[in-house]
Amino acid sequence: KISPQIEKKVIEARKMTGYGRKRLGWYLLREEEIVLSPHTLRHILNRNGFKGKRKPRKVFYPAYWAWETEEPFSLAQADTKNILDKGTLGTKLWTHMVRKKLPRYQWTFCEGKTRMRFLAYSYELSLVNNLCFTFLVMSWLRRFGIEREVIWQTDWGEEFGGSNPEKIAMLNEKYYQPLGACLTRIPKGKKGYNGRVERSHRADDEELYIPFLHNIHNAQELLDKAAGWEYFYNLVRPHYGKEMDGKTPFERLKDLGYNLPREFAVFPPIILDTISTDCLLETGNNLLAHYICAIFCKKIYRARPES
Repeated sequence: KISPQIEKKVIEARKMTGYGRKRLGWYLLREEEIVLSPHTLRHILNRNGFKGKRKPRKVFYPAYWAWETEEPFSLAQADTKNILDKGTLGTKLWTHMVRKKLPRYQWTFCEGKTRMRFLAYSYELSLVNNLCFTFLVMSWLRRFGIEREVIWQTDWGEEFGGSNPEKIAMLNEKYYQPLGACLTRIPKGKKGYNGRVERSHRADDEELYIPFLHNIHNAQELLDKAAGWEYFYNLVRPHYGKEMDGKTPFERLKDLGYNLPREFAVFPPIILDTISTDCLLETGNNLLAHYICAIFCKKIYRARPES
Protein backbone atom coordinates (compact mmCIF):
# COMPACT_ATOMS: atom_id res chain seq x y z
CA LYS A 1 0.00 0.00 0.00
CA ILE A 2 1.07 3.56 -0.59
CA SER A 3 0.02 6.84 0.94
CA PRO A 4 -2.86 8.88 -0.52
CA GLN A 5 -0.41 11.68 -1.30
CA ILE A 6 1.75 9.46 -3.54
CA GLU A 7 -1.31 7.91 -5.18
CA LYS A 8 -2.54 11.41 -5.98
CA LYS A 9 0.79 12.26 -7.64
CA VAL A 10 0.59 9.07 -9.69
CA ILE A 11 -2.89 9.94 -10.94
CA GLU A 12 -1.86 13.51 -11.77
CA ALA A 13 1.19 12.30 -13.66
CA ARG A 14 -0.94 9.80 -15.56
CA LYS A 15 -3.47 12.43 -16.60
CA MET A 16 -0.74 14.81 -17.69
CA THR A 17 1.43 12.35 -19.65
CA GLY A 18 -0.89 9.54 -20.69
CA TYR A 19 2.01 7.14 -20.11
CA GLY A 20 1.63 3.44 -19.51
CA ARG A 21 2.84 1.91 -16.26
CA LYS A 22 6.48 1.36 -17.31
CA ARG A 23 7.08 4.82 -18.72
CA LEU A 24 5.03 6.28 -15.88
CA GLY A 25 7.40 4.66 -13.38
CA TRP A 26 10.36 6.15 -15.22
CA TYR A 27 8.69 9.59 -15.24
CA LEU A 28 7.89 9.52 -11.49
CA LEU A 29 11.44 8.48 -10.66
CA ARG A 30 12.91 11.30 -12.75
CA GLU A 31 10.49 14.11 -11.83
CA GLU A 32 9.30 13.23 -8.33
CA GLU A 33 11.98 10.79 -7.12
CA ILE A 34 9.19 8.31 -6.39
CA VAL A 35 10.15 4.66 -6.85
CA LEU A 36 7.20 2.42 -7.78
CA SER A 37 7.22 -0.87 -9.65
CA PRO A 38 5.11 -1.32 -12.81
CA HIS A 39 2.94 -3.84 -10.92
CA THR A 40 2.17 -1.35 -8.17
CA LEU A 41 1.36 1.29 -10.75
CA ARG A 42 -0.96 -1.15 -12.50
CA HIS A 43 -2.98 -1.62 -9.30
CA ILE A 44 -3.12 2.15 -8.69
CA LEU A 45 -4.26 2.88 -12.23
CA ASN A 46 -6.83 0.07 -12.26
CA ARG A 47 -8.54 1.10 -9.05
CA ASN A 48 -8.73 4.67 -10.30
CA GLY A 49 -10.36 3.72 -13.58
CA PHE A 50 -7.35 3.83 -15.91
CA LYS A 51 -7.76 0.50 -17.64
CA GLY A 52 -5.96 1.51 -20.80
CA LYS A 53 -7.10 0.87 -24.34
CA ARG A 54 -5.97 -2.18 -26.23
CA LYS A 55 -5.62 -1.92 -29.97
CA PRO A 56 -8.13 -4.34 -31.46
CA ARG A 57 -6.40 -7.26 -33.10
CA LYS A 58 -7.57 -8.53 -36.44
CA VAL A 59 -8.07 -12.27 -36.21
CA PHE A 60 -8.77 -14.97 -38.75
CA TYR A 61 -11.51 -16.75 -36.88
CA PRO A 62 -13.87 -18.45 -36.85
CA ALA A 63 -11.79 -21.59 -36.95
CA TYR A 64 -13.56 -24.80 -37.86
CA TRP A 65 -13.90 -28.12 -36.11
CA ALA A 66 -13.57 -31.06 -38.48
CA TRP A 67 -16.76 -32.73 -37.25
CA GLU A 68 -18.77 -29.61 -38.07
CA THR A 69 -18.09 -29.90 -41.80
CA GLU A 70 -20.91 -31.35 -43.87
CA GLU A 71 -19.19 -31.94 -47.21
CA PRO A 72 -15.79 -33.48 -47.99
CA PHE A 73 -13.08 -31.07 -49.12
CA SER A 74 -14.84 -28.03 -47.71
CA LEU A 75 -12.25 -28.02 -44.89
CA ALA A 76 -8.65 -29.20 -44.96
CA GLN A 77 -6.23 -29.23 -42.04
CA ALA A 78 -2.76 -28.39 -43.34
CA ASP A 79 0.46 -28.67 -41.35
CA THR A 80 4.17 -29.35 -41.57
CA LYS A 81 6.09 -32.00 -39.66
CA ASN A 82 9.74 -31.79 -38.71
CA ILE A 83 10.81 -35.38 -39.30
CA LEU A 84 14.28 -34.76 -37.88
CA ASP A 85 13.24 -35.10 -34.24
CA LYS A 86 15.83 -36.92 -32.14
CA GLY A 87 13.41 -37.37 -29.26
CA THR A 88 11.05 -39.30 -31.52
CA LEU A 89 13.43 -41.09 -33.87
CA GLY A 90 16.23 -41.85 -31.44
CA THR A 91 19.90 -41.12 -32.02
CA LYS A 92 20.51 -43.90 -34.55
CA LEU A 93 17.72 -42.97 -36.97
CA TRP A 94 18.40 -39.25 -36.46
CA THR A 95 22.06 -39.75 -37.41
CA HIS A 96 21.10 -41.90 -40.40
CA MET A 97 18.75 -39.21 -41.70
CA VAL A 98 21.39 -36.49 -41.36
CA ARG A 99 24.09 -38.55 -43.07
CA LYS A 100 21.85 -39.49 -45.97
CA LYS A 101 20.72 -35.86 -46.35
CA LEU A 102 17.06 -36.76 -46.49
CA PRO A 103 14.36 -34.07 -46.69
CA ARG A 104 13.62 -32.77 -43.22
CA TYR A 105 10.04 -31.52 -43.55
CA GLN A 106 6.82 -33.28 -44.41
CA TRP A 107 3.90 -31.24 -45.75
CA THR A 108 0.48 -32.69 -44.98
CA PHE A 109 -2.95 -31.95 -46.41
CA CYS A 110 -5.60 -33.74 -44.33
CA GLU A 111 -9.22 -33.58 -45.53
CA GLY A 112 -11.37 -32.85 -42.49
CA LYS A 113 -14.38 -35.08 -43.17
CA THR A 114 -12.73 -38.30 -44.38
CA ARG A 115 -9.12 -37.92 -43.10
CA MET A 116 -7.72 -38.49 -46.60
CA ARG A 117 -4.15 -37.19 -46.74
CA PHE A 118 -1.78 -35.93 -49.41
CA LEU A 119 1.95 -35.56 -48.68
CA ALA A 120 4.98 -33.68 -49.99
CA TYR A 121 8.52 -33.06 -48.70
CA SER A 122 11.08 -30.28 -48.60
CA TYR A 123 14.51 -29.42 -47.26
CA GLU A 124 13.46 -25.87 -46.38
CA LEU A 125 10.46 -24.62 -44.43
CA SER A 126 9.43 -21.65 -46.55
CA LEU A 127 6.39 -19.75 -47.75
CA VAL A 128 7.33 -20.50 -51.35
CA ASN A 129 7.20 -24.22 -50.69
CA ASN A 130 3.82 -23.81 -49.03
CA LEU A 131 2.40 -22.01 -52.06
CA CYS A 132 3.85 -24.69 -54.29
CA PHE A 133 2.22 -27.43 -52.19
CA THR A 134 -1.11 -25.59 -52.23
CA PHE A 135 -0.97 -25.26 -56.01
CA LEU A 136 -0.23 -28.96 -56.48
CA VAL A 137 -2.99 -30.17 -54.16
CA MET A 138 -5.62 -27.83 -55.59
CA SER A 139 -4.60 -28.85 -59.12
CA TRP A 140 -5.00 -32.50 -58.10
CA LEU A 141 -8.49 -31.87 -56.73
CA ARG A 142 -9.56 -29.98 -59.85
CA ARG A 143 -8.09 -32.73 -62.03
CA PHE A 144 -10.57 -35.17 -60.47
CA GLY A 145 -13.57 -32.86 -60.70
CA ILE A 146 -13.73 -31.45 -57.16
CA GLU A 147 -14.68 -27.82 -57.76
CA ARG A 148 -15.82 -26.54 -54.33
CA GLU A 149 -13.91 -23.90 -52.35
CA VAL A 150 -11.45 -25.52 -49.96
CA ILE A 151 -10.64 -23.89 -46.62
CA TRP A 152 -6.97 -24.44 -45.73
CA GLN A 153 -6.79 -24.28 -41.93
CA THR A 154 -3.24 -23.94 -40.62
CA ASP A 155 -1.28 -22.91 -37.55
CA TRP A 156 0.60 -19.60 -37.26
CA GLY A 157 3.90 -20.79 -38.76
CA GLU A 158 5.81 -18.41 -41.00
CA GLU A 159 5.62 -20.97 -43.82
CA PHE A 160 1.86 -20.33 -43.85
CA GLY A 161 2.17 -16.55 -43.72
CA GLY A 162 2.81 -15.93 -40.02
CA SER A 163 0.60 -13.59 -38.00
CA ASN A 164 0.68 -10.42 -40.13
CA PRO A 165 -2.93 -9.65 -41.17
CA GLU A 166 -1.88 -7.72 -44.27
CA LYS A 167 0.31 -10.59 -45.42
CA ILE A 168 -2.46 -13.14 -44.90
CA ALA A 169 -4.88 -10.95 -46.86
CA MET A 170 -2.33 -10.61 -49.68
CA LEU A 171 -1.75 -14.38 -49.84
CA ASN A 172 -5.48 -15.05 -49.94
CA GLU A 173 -6.13 -12.52 -52.67
CA LYS A 174 -3.12 -13.28 -54.84
CA TYR A 175 -2.65 -17.03 -54.49
CA TYR A 176 -5.43 -18.86 -52.64
CA GLN A 177 -8.59 -17.30 -54.07
CA PRO A 178 -7.55 -17.83 -57.74
CA LEU A 179 -7.19 -21.53 -56.88
CA GLY A 180 -10.61 -21.68 -55.22
CA ALA A 181 -9.07 -21.90 -51.73
CA CYS A 182 -9.20 -19.82 -48.56
CA LEU A 183 -6.44 -19.55 -45.94
CA THR A 184 -7.58 -19.51 -42.30
CA ARG A 185 -5.96 -19.88 -38.86
CA ILE A 186 -6.58 -21.99 -35.79
CA PRO A 187 -6.74 -20.09 -32.48
CA LYS A 188 -3.28 -19.79 -30.95
CA GLY A 189 -2.54 -22.50 -28.44
CA LYS A 190 -5.53 -24.63 -29.52
CA LYS A 191 -4.12 -27.34 -31.76
CA GLY A 192 -7.27 -29.36 -31.22
CA TYR A 193 -8.80 -27.48 -34.14
CA ASN A 194 -6.23 -29.26 -36.33
CA GLY A 195 -6.39 -32.43 -34.28
CA ARG A 196 -6.78 -34.83 -37.19
CA VAL A 197 -3.67 -33.76 -39.03
CA GLU A 198 -1.74 -33.55 -35.73
CA ARG A 199 -2.80 -37.09 -34.81
CA SER A 200 -1.84 -38.36 -38.26
CA HIS A 201 1.73 -37.21 -37.67
CA ARG A 202 1.97 -39.64 -34.79
CA ALA A 203 0.97 -42.41 -37.20
CA ASP A 204 3.73 -41.22 -39.56
CA ASP A 205 6.32 -41.75 -36.84
CA GLU A 206 4.98 -45.07 -35.57
CA GLU A 207 4.14 -46.70 -38.89
CA LEU A 208 6.52 -45.12 -41.42
CA TYR A 209 9.65 -43.41 -40.13
CA ILE A 210 10.59 -45.48 -37.10
CA PRO A 211 10.10 -48.90 -38.81
CA PHE A 212 11.41 -48.03 -42.29
CA LEU A 213 13.68 -44.99 -42.19
CA HIS A 214 16.84 -47.05 -41.65
CA ASN A 215 16.30 -48.68 -45.08
CA ILE A 216 15.87 -45.34 -46.90
CA HIS A 217 19.15 -44.01 -48.33
CA ASN A 218 18.16 -41.14 -50.62
CA ALA A 219 15.34 -38.75 -51.40
CA GLN A 220 13.88 -40.88 -54.19
CA GLU A 221 13.61 -43.89 -51.91
CA LEU A 222 11.84 -41.70 -49.37
CA LEU A 223 9.33 -40.58 -52.01
CA ASP A 224 8.71 -44.17 -53.08
CA LYS A 225 8.13 -45.28 -49.51
CA ALA A 226 5.91 -42.23 -48.85
CA ALA A 227 3.78 -43.08 -51.89
CA GLY A 228 3.28 -46.60 -50.53
CA TRP A 229 2.45 -45.23 -47.08
CA GLU A 230 -0.05 -42.79 -48.59
CA TYR A 231 -1.68 -45.68 -50.47
CA PHE A 232 -1.86 -47.75 -47.29
CA TYR A 233 -3.19 -44.83 -45.19
CA ASN A 234 -5.92 -43.80 -47.65
CA LEU A 235 -6.95 -47.16 -49.11
CA VAL A 236 -6.07 -49.94 -46.68
CA ARG A 237 -5.58 -48.74 -43.10
CA PRO A 238 -8.80 -48.75 -40.99
CA HIS A 239 -9.64 -45.60 -39.02
CA TYR A 240 -11.68 -45.56 -35.83
CA GLY A 241 -12.24 -41.86 -35.20
CA LYS A 242 -15.59 -40.09 -35.24
CA GLU A 243 -17.87 -41.37 -38.04
CA MET A 244 -15.15 -43.66 -39.45
CA ASP A 245 -16.21 -47.03 -37.94
CA GLY A 246 -13.08 -48.83 -39.13
CA LYS A 247 -13.36 -47.59 -42.72
CA THR A 248 -10.55 -46.22 -44.81
CA PRO A 249 -10.63 -42.56 -45.92
CA PHE A 250 -11.42 -43.67 -49.46
CA GLU A 251 -14.30 -45.89 -48.30
CA ARG A 252 -15.67 -43.02 -46.25
CA LEU A 253 -15.46 -40.77 -49.31
CA LYS A 254 -17.41 -43.37 -51.30
CA ASP A 255 -20.08 -43.52 -48.59
CA LEU A 256 -20.54 -39.75 -48.95
CA GLY A 257 -21.38 -40.11 -52.63
CA TYR A 258 -18.05 -39.39 -54.32
CA ASN A 259 -17.49 -41.86 -57.15
CA LEU A 260 -13.79 -41.28 -57.69
CA PRO A 261 -11.16 -43.73 -58.98
CA ARG A 262 -8.68 -45.24 -56.54
CA GLU A 263 -5.88 -43.27 -58.21
CA PHE A 264 -7.29 -40.13 -56.62
CA ALA A 265 -6.15 -41.35 -53.20
CA VAL A 266 -2.52 -41.68 -54.31
CA PHE A 267 -1.29 -38.12 -54.69
CA PRO A 268 2.33 -38.35 -55.97
CA PRO A 269 4.69 -37.11 -53.20
CA ILE A 270 7.30 -34.68 -54.49
CA ILE A 271 10.29 -32.68 -53.23
CA LEU A 272 8.93 -29.14 -53.25
CA ASP A 273 12.34 -27.44 -53.31
CA THR A 274 12.98 -28.90 -56.77
CA ILE A 275 10.14 -26.96 -58.38
CA SER A 276 9.63 -23.87 -56.19
CA THR A 277 11.44 -20.59 -56.80
CA ASP A 278 11.70 -17.13 -55.29
CA CYS A 279 10.23 -15.80 -58.53
CA LEU A 280 6.84 -16.89 -57.22
CA LEU A 281 6.80 -14.08 -54.68
CA GLU A 282 8.52 -11.47 -56.83
CA THR A 283 7.08 -11.80 -60.33
CA GLY A 284 3.84 -13.74 -60.02
CA ASN A 285 3.11 -17.41 -60.40
CA ASN A 286 2.71 -17.83 -64.17
CA LEU A 287 6.23 -19.05 -64.79
CA LEU A 288 6.16 -21.32 -61.76
CA ALA A 289 2.73 -22.69 -62.68
CA HIS A 290 3.94 -23.86 -66.10
CA TYR A 291 7.05 -25.40 -64.58
CA ILE A 292 5.03 -27.21 -61.91
CA CYS A 293 2.54 -28.52 -64.44
CA ALA A 294 5.26 -29.89 -66.69
CA ILE A 295 6.89 -31.86 -63.88
CA PHE A 296 3.83 -32.79 -61.87
CA CYS A 297 1.78 -34.01 -64.84
CA LYS A 298 4.45 -36.60 -65.55
CA LYS A 299 3.85 -37.99 -62.08
CA ILE A 300 0.07 -37.82 -62.52
CA TYR A 301 0.21 -39.81 -65.73
CA ARG A 302 2.48 -42.39 -64.18
CA ALA A 303 -0.18 -42.86 -61.54
CA ARG A 304 -2.91 -42.93 -64.24
CA PRO A 305 -1.41 -44.76 -67.26
CA GLU A 306 -4.81 -45.06 -68.94
CA SER A 307 -4.82 -41.25 -69.32
